[in-house]
Amino acid sequence: MVSLVPVLPPSRPALANLMQLYVHDWSEILPLELEADGRFAAPPLDAYFREPDHRAFFIESAGKLAGFALVVARSRLTGAPGVHDVAEFFVARGYRRRGVGAAAASALFTRFEGPWEVRQRDENEAATAFWRRAIGRFTGGRFEELRWADERWTGVVHRFRAGPSRPRGDEGVEGPP
Repeated sequence: MVSLVPVLPPSRPALANLMQLYVHDWSEILPLELEADGRFAAPPLDAYFREPDHRAFFIESAGKLAGFALVVARSRLTGAPGVHDVAEFFVARGYRRRGVGAAAASALFTRFEGPWEVRQRDENEAATAFWRRAIGRFTGGRFEELRWADERWTGVVHRFRAGPSRPRGDEGVEGPP
């Protein structure tokens, strides 16, 4: 069983530790170097503990820590509020290819109704393939995959709606320039 557990302030060190593993994975794709203290520079986590539109979750599999998901309720592409953005998503290697990531993604999408944007860097082809499968399964194939290229983001974007059936208006979700 896969579940999402909100990250509370006392568990912030565990999230920071997982972030190190996440950045380590990225170092295979991007030129990221270890700092003098043997750690990677990692994305800041402060907003996930003080901003109401930032949410952090641990991914657990059978009650054991398996990764994390960071979500922001604002489009990274347009700035529109209410568009859920998967800011970061990580499943530890021992839990990959077992359905944990797809189950966690589905739980995340189910938790927040409305429009979603899931972005992937061009360098991370495995992530694009994962999200294409996970979102396709969740939406029954009803999603949009597009290439975005401007000063805010360059890469693949998957857009869709979660929740009860609604007219396909995509309110709050704009296309690329």
